[in-house]
Amino acid sequence: MDFKVNAVHFTADQKLVQFVQDKVKKLELIYDKIISSEVYLKLDKNGAAENKIAEVKILLPGSELFAKKQCKSFEEATDQAVSALKKQVEKKKGKHS
Repeated sequence: MDFKVNAVHFTADQKLVQFVQDKVKKLELIYDKIISSEVYLKLDKNGAAENKIAEVKILLPGSELFAKKQCKSFEEATDQAVSALKKQVEKKKGKHS
């Protein structure tokens, strides 16, 4: 699977990038036909405590799945976005089985 992390308006440290990659790669254990994934990490400038946004997009043969979560940390937002995608992937896989 191709994997890309984009940090918007800040530089993500290697530890964060590795965390995100490890989380997203776990989706391959559920469905091995994932072509690529793209993650956008953004800071919301609204001043709220929960200003970290993780957007995860995965490309499957014939479709694209997407999840966006906003939390206090990028790790938490990534966790929640990947959980949401996991449900979508399982649903998609169920239709193909």
